[in-house]
Amino acid sequence: MTLRQEARAWLESALAGEFAHARGLGGPGREHEGHAVRHAWERHLGRAGWTCLGWPKEYGGRAASLEEQIAFHEEYARADAPARVGHIGEGLIGPTILDFGTQAQKDRFLPPIQRGDELWCQGYSEPEAGSDLAGVQTRAVLEGGQWVVTGQKVWTSLAHVADWCFVLCRTEPGSRRHHGLSYLLVPMRQAGVEVRPIRQLTDTSEFNEVFFDDARTAAGNILGAPGEGWRVAMATLGYERGVSTLGQQLGFQRELTKVIATARRTGALDDPLVRDRLARSWLELRIMRLNALRPDTEPTIAKLYWSRWHQRLGELAQDVLGKEGLVGELNDLQRLYLFSRADTIYAGSSEIQLNIIAERALGLPKEPRTEPR
Repeated sequence: MTLRQEARAWLESALAGEFAHARGLGGPGREHEGHAVRHAWERHLGRAGWTCLGWPKEYGGRAASLEEQIAFHEEYARADAPARVGHIGEGLIGPTILDFGTQAQKDRFLPPIQRGDELWCQGYSEPEAGSDLAGVQTRAVLEGGQWVVTGQKVWTSLAHVADWCFVLCRTEPGSRRHHGLSYLLVPMRQAGVEVRPIRQLTDTSEFNEVFFDDARTAAGNILGAPGEGWRVAMATLGYERGVSTLGQQLGFQRELTKVIATARRTGALDDPLVRDRLARSWLELRIMRLNALRPDTEPTIAKLYWSRWHQRLGELAQDVLGKEGLVGELNDLQRLYLFSRADTIYAGSSEIQLNIIAERALGLPKEPRTEPR
C-alpha cells in the first residue's frame, strides 16, 4: 500500500468517528473555530504517525519523500480535514531545530511537536521592526543561568494558544541591524509574558501583541551561538516560504473551488470576464505549485507570488457574490476577501520582498537607506 492509499484510508476512518464534526474547521481568518477539537485532532494525528512526515524516524517522522508529503497534503485536503494547529511547530521551528539544535534541544523539543502536545508561535515582528526585521529591539541578557527577555512583539499568530515562542532578540548591547541578535526559545506560560489579541476586519483575533517583561528562559534555550540569530532566523523564513506552502496551496484550492461554485449559483459564471479571471486563477495556482516543487526557487518569490494571487482571489470572491457580499453576517468568501488584504503585508511586505529579489537574487545595486540616529 502506498502512503497515499494509507493516508486516504486512515483519514476516512478517523474523520467518520469522534472527529466527524471537525471537518473543514479553521484556516486563515477562521482560526477561532474549534480550537479544542482541532488540538485533540493534532494529538490524534501525532499518535497515528501523521505529523512531521519528512522528519527523521528517530524524532517521530517517517523520513517521507517530498512526493509522499505532497500526497498526504492532497489527501488531507480532499478529506476536508480541519486546519492544523501545530503547523508553526512542524513547519518552522521543527526544521530549524533539526538544522541548528543541539542533541539535547532535539530530544527536548521535537517529540512534543510531533505528538501535538506543545504549540508554538513566532516572535519576529515588532512595532518598529516589521518587514525591516533587522531593526529588532527586544533585548535579552544572561543572568544566573537564564536569559531575561524584555520587549514587544506584534502580529504574533496564535500566541494566545501557544506554549512556546521562538524569539529573535538583541543580546549584544550597542549592536545594530543584523549583528548582535540571538534566537531564543521562550516559554509562553509565565508571569513575564502578556498576550493581547488584535481584533481584525474579520472580527477574529488570531494575531496578537506579546509583551515580555523580564520573561525568562534557560540559558541552553538558544539556537546557534549568541549573535548568530539572524542566520538562524533567515533559515526559518526559508521554511516558511518554501515547500511548506504546499499545504497552504491546498487550502487555496478549496477556496477557489468554492468561488467557482458560488459563481455558478449567482449567475456570475455567465460573464466572460469572470470566466477568464477564474481560469487565470486556476492556472496561476498550478504555477504556484510547480514553483514550490523546484529545489532552486527563491522563497521570497514564492511569498510575493502567493500573497498577490490570494488577494486577487479575494476580490474575485466579492465580485461573484455580488450584492450578497455587502449584507448579512460574514460568510467564508467575505472573510476570504477581508483577511487576504493583509497577505501582502504580513510575513514581509511586497515592497520589501521586491527589494530582496532585486538585491539578493538579481544582484542589483542596493536601495539607499538612511540609518536612524
